[in-house]
Amino acid sequence: MIGKRRFQYDLWGDTVNTAARMESHGLPGEIHVTAAVRDALGPGWELRPRGRITVKGKGEMDTWLLVGRAPG
Repeated sequence: MIGKRRFQYDLWGDTVNTAARMESHGLPGEIHVTAAVRDALGPGWELRPRGRITVKGKGEMDTWLLVGRAPG
């Protein structure tokens, strides 16, 4: 909770931290995703392996770049 006169709530957690790390390791004009996002998207999407990145507090993570809808 932040503030003394008007209460404001700010939620932080693993998802927000991971997203911030993905953004900081991203490439201009590309959508950089984790294995969890890749799995959630399913076979209807084409992704290109980006490789491993070191994520503070999580260690090494395999990542992908979203290319677009899968052909067909």
